Amino acid sequence: MAEQQAASGFPEIKVPAALTFAALIVGFVIGALLRGTPLEVPVLAVAGPAGTLWLRALQLTILPLVIGLVYTGISQTLAAASGGAMARRAVTLFCVILLASGTMSALLSTGLLGIFPIPASAAAALSGSADAAGTVPGVAEILSAMMPANIFAAAAAGAMLPMVLFVALFALAATRLAEAPRRALGSVFEGLAGAMMVIVGWVLMLAPIGVLGLAMALGAKMGGNAVGALAHYILIVSAAGLVVLVSGFAVALTLGGQKLTDFARAMLPVHAVAISTQSSLACLPAMLVATRKLGVREATADFVLPLAVAIFRATSPAMNLAVAIYAAHLTGTTLTPVALAAGIVVAFLVSLSSVSLPGTISFVVSVGPIAMAMGVPVAPLGLLVAVEMLPDLMRTIANVTMDVAVTSAVDRTSVEPG
Repeated sequence: MAEQQAASGFPEIKVPAALTFAALIVGFVIGALLRGTPLEVPVLAVAGPAGTLWLRALQLTILPLVIGLVYTGISQTLAAASGGAMARRAVTLFCVILLASGTMSALLSTGLLGIFPIPASAAAALSGSADAAGTVPGVAEILSAMMPANIFAAAAAGAMLPMVLFVALFALAATRLAEAPRRALGSVFEGLAGAMMVIVGWVLMLAPIGVLGLAMALGAKMGGNAVGALAHYILIVSAAGLVVLVSGFAVALTLGGQKLTDFARAMLPVHAVAISTQSSLACLPAMLVATRKLGVREATADFVLPLAVAIFRATSPAMNLAVAIYAAHLTGTTLTPVALAAGIVVAFLVSLSSVSLPGTISFVVSVGPIAMAMGVPVAPLGLLVAVEMLPDLMRTIANVTMDVAVTSAVDRTSVEPG
């Protein structure tokens, strides 16, 4: 989502999402107009490398940012779970939904792309290069990667799965330390994540230039085929978010004991704010009002909803994994069940650490590790990030729906005081 929590301690970052999207459109148009003209070669000789350099700068930031954010996010989740019975119920439900979200997406996205495949010409255009197909590791290689002999060598090789698992284990081990060293470690990782976010913010400020260069080269090569592929991508990824949205209603009706009409009516103002702001944090006051209308106790809503906004985003595993699977199909990378399972695990762990980031940064830091863990090239992300503002609408609507639904469910299962 296009948001950032002030309470996170991270520096405020503004990403020119609208300008980046405009650069994508303009780049396509210019590239198509240059196609076959004498100016095509000299112009693209500048635009192409500019886009490639920007993409490499973006890839350079992924690993250190993920390390800082995963440690910080898991530490916050573990701290929240220690806050009492209600907190444990909420965090447990968060984790169940996140894992189910990723599993659903692995099945749904693969199935949809099997039924509605990407047009071959458009796939060749968006893949980044003709030989971009990645090498998907087998079962033995993935199990071996989960326990590398040298974690620094794994980091140098860009092996994302063992790095994410190691940092998660490290964060869990840190909870057994005394308070002083635990806080010191937390400050180090929070500082690492904050500094890297600043660098990512600088790189993304150049996104309009980088995307313009990539889009010009793409427009000159494929013309309107690339536009059709991006529309296809938006529909596939948004479908995963739509399932989460419908699941939010299901949770409210079954676990929360709500009536369909009452829940839908209460969510209308929340959805209006979500569409206009694309921010769960901005929707928090409206969500609190919605819970009051639904009869949720104030004590529950005032605790669970801010917690949900802080550490829970239901669409993150679903839609981020869908992006990685789409990138696999773009590049001709065959995904095995083991590779998909690795993607689900990384999507779950990373989802706990990127909830307070602006949508574009969250896209990069969340999808990149998932793709790398599954052996999928990240080159297509440079263009897909330019249209993230459109699927982000579905992300926000589905997230706020699930936040209110989970709050209602936790309230119903809580023991009345006294």
